[in-house]
Amino acid sequence: MLETTVPTIADGEERLTETFAALASATRRAILGRLAAGEATVNELAEPFELTLPAISKHLKVLERAGLITRGHRAQYRPCTLDPRPLAELSTWAEQYRSIWESRFNQMDDYLSTLTKGERGD
Repeated sequence: MLETTVPTIADGEERLTETFAALASATRRAILGRLAAGEATVNELAEPFELTLPAISKHLKVLERAGLITRGHRAQYRPCTLDPRPLAELSTWAEQYRSIWESRFNQMDDYLSTLTKGERGD
């Protein structure tokens, strides 16, 4: 008998955790930025960095494990492509806090306005 697994909230939380962990590195964010322009080989992705190819490969494995990239198979090379789905999930998660941020930014704007008025003597 074939068992099926039902995604749980814990699964979604684990995906978010992996996505945030992958995005914690400036190198990995730069790699994703490059892949947003289109697929690239490991050598192409390594060009702007002063890192070894094994170091770049480790970064790619983190991105792949988080589901942020996929690697294809074409003849002798494996081009990498961006998979935006985990970023969309992250965006959806962050969106629930938008009203809190906006409220706090508005409060800060009001406070800064009162400080500015006080300095001008209004």
